[in-house]
Amino acid sequence: MSRAAAHLRATAALLFATLLCTSARADEVPPVSPDKSAPLVTPSRVSATVEFSIPVLARDVERDVPRRLATFDERIQCVHRRVFVFRVRANCDIEGYVERTGPISLYGRGDAIIGSTPIFGTVSGQGANRFTRRIHGEAEAGVTVEAEARPMLRHDWSLDLRLSDSFHWTEPPVLHVLGRDIQLARYVEPRIREQLARVRGRAAEAVRRLDLHGKAATVWHHAFDPVQLADNPPVWLQLVPQSAAFAGVRADRRVLWGSLEIQGNATTTVGAAPAPVAATPLPPLGRDVQAPGKFEVILPVHVGYDFLSQKFKDAAAAQLKGDYTLRDVKIYPSNGKIIIGLKIAKNEDTAPDAGKWFYLSATPKIDPDTQTLQFPDLAALAAKAEAMAQASGNADLVDRLRQAKILYQEAYQRLLAAANQRLTRPLKDGFRMEGHLDSAKLDHVSLLQDGISIALRMSGNLKILYGL
Repeated sequence: MSRAAAHLRATAALLFATLLCTSARADEVPPVSPDKSAPLVTPSRVSATVEFSIPVLARDVERDVPRRLATFDERIQCVHRRVFVFRVRANCDIEGYVERTGPISLYGRGDAIIGSTPIFGTVSGQGANRFTRRIHGEAEAGVTVEAEARPMLRHDWSLDLRLSDSFHWTEPPVLHVLGRDIQLARYVEPRIREQLARVRGRAAEAVRRLDLHGKAATVWHHAFDPVQLADNPPVWLQLVPQSAAFAGVRADRRVLWGSLEIQGNATTTVGAAPAPVAATPLPPLGRDVQAPGKFEVILPVHVGYDFLSQKFKDAAAAQLKGDYTLRDVKIYPSNGKIIIGLKIAKNEDTAPDAGKWFYLSATPKIDPDTQTLQFPDLAALAAKAEAMAQASGNADLVDRLRQAKILYQEAYQRLLAAANQRLTRPLKDGFRMEGHLDSAKLDHVSLLQDGISIALRMSGNLKILYGL
């Protein structure tokens, strides 16, 4: 019994020692423990622009505006003077007309549309009785009249051109005949106001044919379509619009366009295409904004552990001194840290499995401006690694590895170029998308199973256009 008990105790002690040694060795190798991958979500904005041609609108309006704007034929007092002690008054008959001598021109000026047309007026006069019949004269004048419209999108998505009733002359339309100044404005302005009313109706019909509500609804639905931004690895953008606001009307010489700001969430996923999101109905137009905001999306730059291993292998091998060789490097994530394993052997030891693993731990530091990656807090995980470094003359190896800068610029530029290329593409129904990302700042870093994911908050513009 005593021998059996002694044997049992010896076996238990040996087993305990074995487990203790195994545990000790296991403790030297940190476990693989990556961060969980999750979609990258950020509030974002998309600009939607609908455009139409000002010259086409001008031609449409002009068809309804007559050339001859006004005619007049009336008697005026043309002579009023003192001759000796007598006051002499005499009447004259005048007649004339005012008409357009050119087309109606429409052009943009900031947030307004300016309409102008040249007009020409002529008048002739002659004495109205036998005493004044020899009094006669004629004159003519050319001026330009301008009117202004300031379009505004109503909350029901209809466009109000807000054509002003007021207009102004580029110079006073006055004819000098028979010693009198004849103000043409009193004859022609009522007819111009009449024509402006017709222009308003004609322009309103043209705007209704644009079907802004239908086009805005199409823009809204297109915004829900997922976009693949990159192929390797696959990166997808999914927009989920939530509200729309009017961002003003602008115009130039030939084009009038209205802009919307669509707000929602931009979600980036890596891997399989995201599940389709059902488009919601176009909401009522929200509050006005000065201009569409910047488009933002979070894009992940992937830096694989194989790539990092090679970079560390090059850096560490170049830094080793004495009779030691770097045989291998392995990198993996462990509880929020990057573990860097260096397998180091003596030069004369050529066996395939020769060398010992020494493990370092670090937190990556990202510089998005220079697209570089560093490990400034790199530290050995075990005292024997420090002892090995001292013994081999490589006491400053860790310090030198801390200073190593690893460029991920190629991966960043490749992702940026792919995203900008995919964000500019034709859509259905005459629409198209134009996007360009031009700046980046660091959002966060994830240590995934196969590499470091550098999540960058990218800013730029994303537009859905019609008619431009």
